[in-house]
Amino acid sequence: MKPFDVLIVGTGIVGSAVARECARIGWRVGVIEGGTPAGGATAAGMGHVVVMDDSPAQLALTAYSRSLWQQESAQLPKSVEYEGRGTIWVAADDEEMADVRARQSLYDEAGVQARVLTAADLAHEEPNLRAGLAGGLLVPGDGVVYPPAAAGFYLAEARRLGAEVFFARALSASQGQVLLSDGEGLVAERIVLAVGTECDLLPALPIQKRKGHLVITDRYPGFLHHQLVELGYLKSAHKIAGDSVAFNIQPRQTGQLLLGSSRQYGNEEPRADAEILRRMIERATEYMPGLDKLSVLRVWTGFRAATADKLPLIGPAAGLSDDPSLWLAAGFEGLGITNAPGAARLLVDGMLRRASAIDAAPYLPARLMEPARLARA
Repeated sequence: MKPFDVLIVGTGIVGSAVARECARIGWRVGVIEGGTPAGGATAAGMGHVVVMDDSPAQLALTAYSRSLWQQESAQLPKSVEYEGRGTIWVAADDEEMADVRARQSLYDEAGVQARVLTAADLAHEEPNLRAGLAGGLLVPGDGVVYPPAAAGFYLAEARRLGAEVFFARALSASQGQVLLSDGEGLVAERIVLAVGTECDLLPALPIQKRKGHLVITDRYPGFLHHQLVELGYLKSAHKIAGDSVAFNIQPRQTGQLLLGSSRQYGNEEPRADAEILRRMIERATEYMPGLDKLSVLRVWTGFRAATADKLPLIGPAAGLSDDPSLWLAAGFEGLGITNAPGAARLLVDGMLRRASAIDAAPYLPARLMEPARLARA
């Protein structure tokens, strides 16, 4: 069996970022992909690099990861399409404006630049929004990337630094050994599962699929300037049952508009849901009436890998497995694009037992030990 220092299962943006981080420190790295590189959750992502504040831990990781994106932005190839577009959280009424001010204070305490927009400011920044909106919160440091190209860049960098990629499915991964579908066997002290929603290699992985839809339009340069998200998005994202939609739209470097967002539990059918699409577009046109005149080029779906506490699993699989060789980089739901560089850094910090820039404890899989034990009972 071929020996490595670390084996990484999955070439989505998180797995590819981990591969690069491991290769940077001189480790012998093997990367395993049984399908299309970055063809799962990464290909279905919007590519929003965003600070989120659902919890202090989420705020810490997204702010840290966004800072890593910013530090590297000038070195990213054009294909990644990195742009510091900024996010505007749109407030529909006075109640939501109170939330805007509270979030601005929270961001200020965390050192994240954010500015409250009045109704007039909002209309100036995004004239195609409907009249009568109360205002918003502009977070200028947020960005936009093209996820498959970003993952491809990380993987190419890992390979340039000596990583080896195996295009075969991992049939098993345990006790430092990975058996591939082509019959080859690989060994390493550490095996990282960066598998998105595919949990066959560790059935105890507490991840649930959340289906989402995306719509992309023809090219309309200048129609939209920032990533726009309604404040109600946070409420829909927190729902754990039922279908939900929210206004979320992104300007692409091509001049196209990428429209979300939907969430469905318990629906593993990859085909687009006509009713969900109708609701998404209807919701979007409530905020931007001109959208109903634009041409749609393509619709697709994907599945987010969600955990119960909305935080990813980054670190040793202790608590979910008795296998000391297994490490996890999974459960990022809609924040895998944002968190990929930060998660990779935290994971390697843990492997090297070195201090991290932020507290890694909230993301350790061991935090879910009790629910996992009860589920297996």
